[in-house]
Amino acid sequence: MNKRFDLIIFDWDGTLIDSVHWITECLQQAARDCDLAVPDARLARSVIGLSLERAMSTLFPHASSADIPPLMTAYRRYYDEKNLGREDLFDGVPELLGDLREQGYQLAVATGKSRNALNQALSSTGYTDWFQATRAASETASKPNPLMLLQLMEELDCPPERTLMVGDSLHDLEMARNAKIDAIGVVTGANDRDELLALNPVLVLNQTADLRELLM
Repeated sequence: MNKRFDLIIFDWDGTLIDSVHWITECLQQAARDCDLAVPDARLARSVIGLSLERAMSTLFPHASSADIPPLMTAYRRYYDEKNLGREDLFDGVPELLGDLREQGYQLAVATGKSRNALNQALSSTGYTDWFQATRAASETASKPNPLMLLQLMEELDCPPERTLMVGDSLHDLEMARNAKIDAIGVVTGANDRDELLALNPVLVLNQTADLRELLM
């Protein structure tokens, strides 16, 4: 697989940074605040990667349209209480990203976060200038729609056959399949190995840092 790709697109939460447990807790607390049934952890994890509005609509299918904005507000309030920083990146991720850059790979991020949330995350981890391009769900279509991947490939002038998506969720792999690009799953976040393998990725890795052995 060495030198097969030129552009590596990463999901953020659960792929580069260890945030899934915190996001799950915030989703559950938002439900409590809004007097809705609290989803179990597995169900809450299943919507991570979607835009926040779509995640809430999916997680609470019987909620009225008027219930969704308060849920989103409550979630953001709790999420902002914890400022995830560089120390929350998964082991080996800083070194991996640095080595990929040195090897000439283009790096990008495709996330279900809002633009403001992504900018804050990039700033708090010190990675604002490390990616050639980023896309957030608030400025394009939510996963698994492939639009953000198509936009990134166009911006960075990289064809689908030279692009790789790396993510921890079914939404990431479905988005890659819809964009007709290869994908690698990692079992560090929303979905387990068997769930990820069901979407036929190139590989499923134990951790994102294992990409080093495949790409360098």
